[in-house]
Amino acid sequence: MQTTFLKQSRSPHEKELHKKQKEIMNVENTKAQMRKGVLEYCILSILNGKDKYASEILETLKDAKMLVVEGTIYPLLTRLKNAGLLSYRWEESTSGPPRKYYALTETGKLFLKELNATWDELRTATNLVTNNK
Repeated sequence: MQTTFLKQSRSPHEKELHKKQKEIMNVENTKAQMRKGVLEYCILSILNGKDKYASEILETLKDAKMLVVEGTIYPLLTRLKNAGLLSYRWEESTSGPPRKYYALTETGKLFLKELNATWDELRTATNLVTNNK
């Protein structure tokens, strides 16, 4: 027994809705990629001058509307540590298990200094291109 599936054709209205939905999905993807692109820079900046544990970093990013989830931040912190930009230490907590505090290494501080200069150049160039003076 062979089953035949008929392909339903969409009305012009449905086609337009589908097209708009795909455009919205592309915009959301682009926005997410833009946030991802600056996430490392933001984490290094957050740690500049003060050691913090992951939950504090995450909270700072959420407050800034970076929309980061825990599953995103831990692999990123590990990658930054493995690259020699961060170090960590364990510290006892009065309210639960020990906390892992992250800090910038000397290499991380130099790296951040370079990123700061690049960010300023990029922001200036973007503002010129988009006429946001």
